[in-house]
Amino acid sequence: MFDTAATTPLTLSGATLITPEGPVEAALRLEAGRIAGLSASRGEGLDLTGHILIPGVVDLHTDHVEAHVYPRSTVQWPFLPALMAHDAVVIAGGTTTVFDSLSVGASMKRPERREILAPLVDALENGRRLGMFRADHLLHLRCEISDPETNGLVNATIGRDIARLVSVMDHTPGDRQSVDIEKWFTHMIHEMEIDAEEGRARMQDLLDRSARVGAAVRAHVVGAAHAHALPLMSHDDRTEAHADAAQAEGVTISEFPTTLEAARRARAHGQAIVAGAPNLLRGGSQSGNVAVRALLEEGLVDVLASDYIPRSPLDAAFAIAADTALPYRLQDTVAMISDRPAQLSGLTDRGRIADGLRADLAAVRVVNGQPVVSAVWREGRRVF
Repeated sequence: MFDTAATTPLTLSGATLITPEGPVEAALRLEAGRIAGLSASRGEGLDLTGHILIPGVVDLHTDHVEAHVYPRSTVQWPFLPALMAHDAVVIAGGTTTVFDSLSVGASMKRPERREILAPLVDALENGRRLGMFRADHLLHLRCEISDPETNGLVNATIGRDIARLVSVMDHTPGDRQSVDIEKWFTHMIHEMEIDAEEGRARMQDLLDRSARVGAAVRAHVVGAAHAHALPLMSHDDRTEAHADAAQAEGVTISEFPTTLEAARRARAHGQAIVAGAPNLLRGGSQSGNVAVRALLEEGLVDVLASDYIPRSPLDAAFAIAADTALPYRLQDTVAMISDRPAQLSGLTDRGRIADGLRADLAAVRVVNGQPVVSAVWREGRRVF
């Protein structure tokens, strides 16, 4: 079991520490799972010469767990082993706090999401309780407004202690992420391995359901998030009107805005902006939406999330800092994957290398420009 209640003091020396103020050459003392100060002493404790020591990554959005729950289109894997496999990938990318983004409500591709939500959350809670995970796993509820059953699923899940974030999603084609309906349709029937006739029928059912219940479900999700005092995120905003509506609903975080216009409007409203790290690393959006680089060029990124590739925040942070055409230092980009997401999610006990905070840390070597994680500590105990 990964008991994070570390009791043995530890000194990490020889590394370059990435603090909010910038790189520091110092030794770092860990005691009782917390950071207990920096010192000039070198050569004592664990030697990390040649490494960069950063705060553990805090990932606000990953749906990667579904890759392990459904390793094949017709295979559903047992939930706890799937979560453990997911956890191993997460920790290897330097992520010490992960918000598992579970779908609340069905999609056209995955109607079974309704049935798996409760047992999957049960498995997540059991794994945490039994110390089976290396990373700290929390819950991000991705609430699909096109499903009339979403309200009941929200009511049954949002009160769980591990539920910490709520996002409002509308994946109905024709708006937001998928403006080009035919492109979306072609992709979907290929993914679902169904013919065009069945695909058209299913798509029309989705469109009809969204028109019938979407507004009411959205209002319910927004109200539930506020009632439980959880941070509320609007997902895939495309227009200024989307950002305005989100502001009226009390949204504080714009997650994956799909256009510059929506991102600019979100910023004008004071909303924090979460961007997908894979978009940056791939050089653009897989859906043809705004490139994260364009958002970075206008200062419109506060947080980088993994979306579907767990190690991508780490890779993106180092890639951006190394890009001389962008005005970001490593301490700036590390903050995008640690301090800022921690603050936005209310986790004020982590996210920075500072006295008294949790000793959630990752030791990273850079080899030919590629960051390589050598070791990870969670609350002062080495877990990788």
